[in-house]
Amino acid sequence: MKNLLIPILLFAFLINVNAQTNLYENPEFDKISKSHRIIAIVPFKTKVKLRPKQMKDMTSEQLNRLEKAEGEGIQTALYSWFLKRKKRGDMQTVDIQDVRTTTAILNKKDINYDNLLDYTPQELAQILGVDSVISGDFETNKPMSEGASLALGLLVGFGGATNSALINMSVHNAENGTLLWNYNKKVKGGLGSSSEDLINVLMRKASRRLSYTKS
Repeated sequence: MKNLLIPILLFAFLINVNAQTNLYENPEFDKISKSHRIIAIVPFKTKVKLRPKQMKDMTSEQLNRLEKAEGEGIQTALYSWFLKRKKRGDMQTVDIQDVRTTTAILNKKDINYDNLLDYTPQELAQILGVDSVISGDFETNKPMSEGASLALGLLVGFGGATNSALINMSVHNAENGTLLWNYNKKVKGGLGSSSEDLINVLMRKASRRLSYTKS
């Protein structure tokens, strides 16, 4: 019983949610998605809001590296989430482009985290050769990426404050740039320490309204 209680308590701590959720689903999403065979996920543009003391001890270059790591962490976590659904049989008609392939293709076009917003989702999808692209914004007051937190946490310290996060995620159609799905959620509480934890929590309910993973 004790062994069972620990995971339950950890999960309760993981998402103590005072959440505001906005979800948009294009009425034609189900119909359009039937012709989709591959989707891609690009890094999320991220803003990390730190406390004044933390900001004082961090250079703008370090903050940029941290935000880039966070954005790539969300990208990787989403990729892992979709792969698990694919393995489980929830995604039988569509594949997910490997994030390493996505990164390599974008690099060849001189597209990176810093200039990603210079391109529309439709342009990115067409460059990547996919049927739709998942992109978005992420804002947090404490880093979620384990690697970034460890590297910079030793420098400035990220302990103490309760996490909050705001994620805005969109799916755009490659053919015409149409917005197919948008998920905007604000979460407050103990979010755990990894991007994967956050994505698992956020996507638990949202996936029921996502055409690619609807049961």
